[in-house]
Amino acid sequence: MDELNLKEMIKSILNEMVNEVPPVKNGPSAEASVSTRQTAKSCEVEEGLIPDITEVDIRKQFLVPDAADKEGYLKMKSYTPARLGLWRTGARYLTEPSLRFRADHAAAQDAVFSYVNEDLIKEMGFVEVATECKDKDEYVTRPDLGRRFSNEAINTIKNAVKPNQKVQVIVGDGLSSAAIEANIRDVLPSLQQGLKMFGLDFGQVVFIKHCRVPAMDPIGEATGAEVVCLFIGERPGLVTAESMSAYIAYKPTIGMPEARRTVVSNIHRQGTPAVEAGAYIAEIIKRMLDKKVSGLDLKEK
Repeated sequence: MDELNLKEMIKSILNEMVNEVPPVKNGPSAEASVSTRQTAKSCEVEEGLIPDITEVDIRKQFLVPDAADKEGYLKMKSYTPARLGLWRTGARYLTEPSLRFRADHAAAQDAVFSYVNEDLIKEMGFVEVATECKDKDEYVTRPDLGRRFSNEAINTIKNAVKPNQKVQVIVGDGLSSAAIEANIRDVLPSLQQGLKMFGLDFGQVVFIKHCRVPAMDPIGEATGAEVVCLFIGERPGLVTAESMSAYIAYKPTIGMPEARRTVVSNIHRQGTPAVEAGAYIAEIIKRMLDKKVSGLDLKEK
């Protein structure tokens, strides 16, 4: 398809978006019609490009005609990013929500199969190693390889990391490289500042390519760290592809039960902000060092 035909197709879609909601003189449906028309108008083609549809805030989007309680509906939507009240034309979704669904699905796929930018790894000064996975396809289909390291990788970590530290921080790409790129610059300084309040710090940060959560266990054994904290990209969904989790364990060992891990999840702009999460994780680490346990055992003390 040449550029001219592509522009015509985009214009056709935008015109369809304008005409999908029938105009009504008064009432909520009139407001819905105006809202849809204004959204479409703001997406006018300029030099072959249209604004990013994923920038629209779903929580504020109102597409329901003849709503009995518009304000109550919008209040409900403000509490969740779920796709409520998308409305329809005939038996299908409106064009705009349909395109947004496809865009979010594509972002989720990209987050899984792309890699964290090498420039970011260098900028942050991470020591980079990889698990035994050879590529993304193997990473997705062989979770067991995503938790194991070669002898060479373990030696690299041992040579770069100070042994027997109180706290060892690890960053892993996990199932979302986008999550790491969106949050890691903010969460690490916040964590460091929080730990300093307790007279603690962490040294060299290790970055793991093709990382699964249990990859923190052999690093814990190799470094002798008292507490290991792993920041890793969560499995992306249609709400966001930028959600990161922190898995924290006291003296992790290979094959230990998952109940020994403490998890802080949903670290992203629409969930727990990275700065807030860093400060909270610092408090958790201090409790682990004091109680000398983690996971469910920490909750009981």
